[in-house]
Amino acid sequence: MPELPEVQTVVTTLAPRVLRRRIVRVVHLRGDMVTAPPELDLARQLAGRKITGLARRGKRIVFSIDDDNAFFIHLGMTGRLSVEPTDAPLANHTHLILDLGKDAGRAPEQLRFRDPRRFGEIRWLGCDGCDQNMGPEPLAMRTAQLAEKLSRTTRAIKNALMDQRVVAGLGNIYVDESLFDARIHPLARADKLSSEQVAALTKSIKRVLNRAIHHRGSTLRDYVDANGKAGAFQRLHRAYDREGKPCPRCKTPIERIIVGGRSTHFCPSCQPLRGRRRPPRRTSASTSTSAAG
Repeated sequence: MPELPEVQTVVTTLAPRVLRRRIVRVVHLRGDMVTAPPELDLARQLAGRKITGLARRGKRIVFSIDDDNAFFIHLGMTGRLSVEPTDAPLANHTHLILDLGKDAGRAPEQLRFRDPRRFGEIRWLGCDGCDQNMGPEPLAMRTAQLAEKLSRTTRAIKNALMDQRVVAGLGNIYVDESLFDARIHPLARADKLSSEQVAALTKSIKRVLNRAIHHRGSTLRDYVDANGKAGAFQRLHRAYDREGKPCPRCKTPIERIIVGGRSTHFCPSCQPLRGRRRPPRRTSASTSTSAAG
């Protein structure tokens, strides 16, 4: 599922294509993908409105329109947003099509939302925003905010960080990468982390996410940005999906366990549990080098 870096990359690449453009009409809208009050006709509500803002909140892409209302699109696991010529062939599993009017010399185009597995969502927000029950944005999060959230749960830190009410936007990839960067075991109890560990984790989350955004996110399977370009950060993963490969710090093989039903990757030497540090495995090459020295 696209996480914060991937969603931010979609927003960044989509914004120049849709901002300040008018939604002439809604050509197609699959009703079972929409969450809205039953009395609201979303197609009629959007027709004629201008897109005035595009932002990310957690893993959601929030569209603001010129009547001070908003809606968001959640990409789910396989969702993709793109701007296409009106005569472009329609891909299967396209669930939303917005006709965008001619603007600033640009020909009419269509904003299309395609989602083969249909785990995505189109949700009407109205004027209320979408912050209910969502944790702080990790790129702006202060150590005190994270400490306060973690102090309320006895769950493993991996499970806590996956909860969007604790931190908005993190998922399996970037939790594993952040915990590796901060040298914290994924099974460490969230409320038992020291203040130093929470401070390190806050910095690591920001560092990992910023690097991932710089490389346009991670493409493992379906994800591409609004221009159809894949991400490159998967080549720089240090823990996630690297079971059996050497830790980039100490060369101990990365291990994989299941935490909260999710594959979880970590270095048993660099990320010891309960303060116990396991020595790196010695190889015949390292033994020979030591003997020679």
